Amino acid sequence: MPSGPSDDSRSRSRNAEQRAAGLANSHRLAALGQAIDEKTGVRRPSRRRPKRVRSRRRKIVVRGAISLGVVLVLLIGAVVGDYYYLGSLLHRQHVGHLQSEGSSVNILLIGSTTRCGLKVQNQAYGTCAEGVTGVNSDIDMVVHLDPATHSVSLLSIPRDTFVPNARTTGANKIDAALYQGPTQLVAAIEEDFGIPINHYVELNFDTFAAVVNALGGVRMYFPMPVFDAYSGLYVPHPGCLLLDGYRALQVVRARHLQIQTNPAVTNRVDWTYEALSDIARIRRTHEFLRVLAAKVSARGLGNPLTDQSIASSVLGDLTVDTGFSEGTMVSLARTFAHTNIANVAQETFPVVGVNSPNGYQYEGYSYGSIVFPVEPTGYSLIDQLFGASIDMSPFTNHALPAPSTFKVSIENGSGITNQAGTIAAGLKAKGYDVSSVGNRTPTGPITETVVWYGGTPPPDHTDWKNPGLEAAQSVMSQIEGPAIMGYDPSLVTPGALVTVQTGTGLTLKPTVSTTTSTTTTHTSAYHSVPSLASLIVELAASSSLSTSTTTTTVPDPSGIASNPNLGIPSATNPALKPWDPRACNAAGTGPAPTP
Repeated sequence: MPSGPSDDSRSRSRNAEQRAAGLANSHRLAALGQAIDEKTGVRRPSRRRPKRVRSRRRKIVVRGAISLGVVLVLLIGAVVGDYYYLGSLLHRQHVGHLQSEGSSVNILLIGSTTRCGLKVQNQAYGTCAEGVTGVNSDIDMVVHLDPATHSVSLLSIPRDTFVPNARTTGANKIDAALYQGPTQLVAAIEEDFGIPINHYVELNFDTFAAVVNALGGVRMYFPMPVFDAYSGLYVPHPGCLLLDGYRALQVVRARHLQIQTNPAVTNRVDWTYEALSDIARIRRTHEFLRVLAAKVSARGLGNPLTDQSIASSVLGDLTVDTGFSEGTMVSLARTFAHTNIANVAQETFPVVGVNSPNGYQYEGYSYGSIVFPVEPTGYSLIDQLFGASIDMSPFTNHALPAPSTFKVSIENGSGITNQAGTIAAGLKAKGYDVSSVGNRTPTGPITETVVWYGGTPPPDHTDWKNPGLEAAQSVMSQIEGPAIMGYDPSLVTPGALVTVQTGTGLTLKPTVSTTTSTTTTHTSAYHSVPSLASLIVELAASSSLSTSTTTTTVPDPSGIASNPNLGIPSATNPALKPWDPRACNAAGTGPAPTP
């Protein structure tokens, strides 16, 4: 009887097939690595290493870069306003004022509105040739990573927030800072919010749309017909829709939404306008990105061809600072391998709108629709998210100076009779050394309180150490109303370290809080970030949905509540409205069940 192949020969044959399959995958990864190197201009050393070591190291670097993109997407997907972050961080740019990494890391994530920087001009967005050349940051978000506790915190800053140092020339909306480059935007956030920035990441329209398309689109349920003439969004009937990258971008860019609240009104231009503009857009975008994260988890990213397709779709569309190395990315990815998004604090900086029919007037110029930061919630939220107590600086982790150790001047900047004297008396009662009281010409009919400080500005290449900033943070901890810090030595009264320029709706925080409050409960579905032991493969395999219910109390200071020129402070984690799009159920016939 003829004898068949032996067990030993069959084993050798199987091993050969496995080696061939592994070699094919390594070739695909090597090709992806070469593409990344070519895009970034990286030149590898010519010194020869053992082939296996070179292959393993390249695989770790390439997959690590991609994995960090996926991890950050899953982490920030619940909060980021306009764009979805995925892929290798490739295009590098010098960004000044970045601080050295300490016990924690803050990444400033930006969504740019640039048209001239897009690969393909799209008439729907407005084109560079037509003069749509403005570069703003539709999303300004800080991702806070604490390696010691493996905790992650996320903070979005609404794009229309009016801040003193948005431009080198002075005040503007925070989104206007990017027009002068990322260095200026970093400086504005560090100077006005007291948040140290360690790394910078910027995305654009192309990045967002390409990732959605690479995933085959995203399904969302629209409970009511909606329309936005500016973004182009038009949904004439309720139901689940498959959104490609272009339509998904319409959803996340919609800031002028109209809703068909009355079925008898068929002309969409007559539908009811939604209030809150940017705040409402952020709310919907958070939900969209949660749905998108679910699609990423369901599809999986373990196939090398899929990995390469997604990575290729974003190459060249991401900008990062030159110091954000691949080694740092891989290290962060490994450190936060088991972070569960259900436990991630994700918030939006609270703001209040200004009721001004002709737009907000500042020094004789109209800035249109703007919002003011709200205290004490705003800076208390920064302390909470970044792990600082009320008597510590989240910028340096140092204890704030005692009230009696520095001089404070009070300047009436609102025109309200005796306001400076009232605030001075209140701060003295709290132990502050008030050196002088005076008046300044109001910047407009409605003014923002600014706590000015001086000293040296953030240096370009070294860490910023400014005692004036910490003194300003101490004063800010006692203020209620529309207020923010501002860096400008020329606006600090001589002899004082800090100057409070009073504004509309300003009060001081009482010893025992007596403010009224609005409570908002928000239930959200997130994803657990899985183990990165095998990086992308395990990421896709072990992702799972989880839920988190959080309740946020938003103080409504008496100075805001009693002033008809000011609106209602925004919640830091608002729930979806009845007309907001949301996840579809498994059958694609209606909304997903509420967790």
